[in-house]
Amino acid sequence: MNKTSTARGRQKIATVGTDEKRERILQVAEQLFFVQGYAKTTMEQIVGELGVTKPFVYYYFKNKLEIFETLSWRPTLACLTAMDFPEDDARAAHEKIIEGIQRLIRSTIAHYPSAFFGYREPQVYSAAYLRKQNKLAKQFYDRLCVLLEQGRRDGMLDFNETRITALAACSLPGFMYTWYRPDGRLNQEQMVQELATLSLRVLGLQLLAESGTKV
Repeated sequence: MNKTSTARGRQKIATVGTDEKRERILQVAEQLFFVQGYAKTTMEQIVGELGVTKPFVYYYFKNKLEIFETLSWRPTLACLTAMDFPEDDARAAHEKIIEGIQRLIRSTIAHYPSAFFGYREPQVYSAAYLRKQNKLAKQFYDRLCVLLEQGRRDGMLDFNETRITALAACSLPGFMYTWYRPDGRLNQEQMVQELATLSLRVLGLQLLAESGTKV
């Protein structure tokens, strides 16, 4: 094996180890933020739970806020790209909306509890983070509104104000932070179906209204 191959091999192994350590920090911090909130969670507590020194954590994150924003960005990105579809996707608008709503709810549940940090403590984030989040949110709702209006023209959706309808339909998974528990009576997929059905009724999806069945 030549020197180049050996160097690349070492780098790959180091990267895997680095990722694992970084993920461990995030996992520990996520639980502390969830139980105690951002303000009451300290770097000392994170370090103590990990059983490491402060320099170990500061090697991966410059401060507590960066950890919090890293945890929050993952669900934000997953949720706010739920209405992204390939340009060559020829399905009807209402079919894309159904899939997008399900993706949104599924991503919210999959990223529990960090998906709810933004609803519980929106005041924590930096201005730079909020600008990035707001840009992504605008793209999400712009795409959804285009689909909604197309679905209405197709006769599949029944609503009045497009933007208000979009915001109302997508607010349901957002408010899960006040009541959702992963060990509840319904499993993850059952919860997705229940909430998707409710959200799609807000949009006036005609297939639901006619059949009375869940999506």
